[in-house]
Amino acid sequence: MEQNSITKLNKQFEEYAYVQDGIEYWFARELQELLGYTDWRNFLNAVNKAKESCETTREAVSDHFVDVNKTIPMPKGANKEVSDIMLTRYACYLIAQNGDPKKEQIAFAQSYFAIQTRKQEILEERIQLMERLHAREKLAATETELSKNIFERGVDNKGFATIRSKGDCALFGGNNTSTMKRKLGIAESRPLADFLPTITITAKQLATEITNFNVKKNDLKGENSITGEHVKNNHDVRGLLGKSGIKPEELPAEEDIKKLERRVKTLDKQIAKKNLKGNN
Repeated sequence: MEQNSITKLNKQFEEYAYVQDGIEYWFARELQELLGYTDWRNFLNAVNKAKESCETTREAVSDHFVDVNKTIPMPKGANKEVSDIMLTRYACYLIAQNGDPKKEQIAFAQSYFAIQTRKQEILEERIQLMERLHAREKLAATETELSKNIFERGVDNKGFATIRSKGDCALFGGNNTSTMKRKLGIAESRPLADFLPTITITAKQLATEITNFNVKKNDLKGENSITGEHVKNNHDVRGLLGKSGIKPEELPAEEDIKKLERRVKTLDKQIAKKNLKGNN
């Protein structure tokens, strides 16, 4: 396919895209024109095959193919209501895959939507990974603040480790930090939080934040009083999780946060590469 054709088709496909609530979509009747279908009924055959493919991938058809009605202008100022379908990028990709690749428009669409759909998948994956990374960074900052607060109140490094471990014991239903590491197969030298799911990291961060607040507010001093405060807060947070049927000690370990950081860097490179392709 010549570069001029690629540039022209890319512009057309972008111009026909709509955005609603941050989600891009195309109208089936306009996609029909873009893909070179002259007959609506023939195009619907491709749409129906795409729906079947969507079901095969265990995606909800209703999330990607939304039936709508719209009014189109007719000669002499009249209007006519016709049925149409709002299509996500993924739906467009499946429709293109069911077309004849010998047609220039369909050959382009197959590549165009494949790249864009994959880019969206990468973006969604990156967002999920970043949520866990941000939660871990926030916990680290809160624990650093706690260590600073308690050192100023007569607690040494050993005492800080004891306070944190007893807090974990309260959060994890009687399992202290070392016990949870053995339970999840984590090396003793590695931080427990580097392998916890986002919900548990967030729970630890909330309990620690409350401890920081009350240590300063009530001017708590000494290991015993601060331990009691931290245990209470972790116990309270555990109770909150329990109301939603969540037991932190029963949740499986997740990917090492260090590996996750490397994955994010890899995804960033993939996104940059796909953005470069999309702009060419």
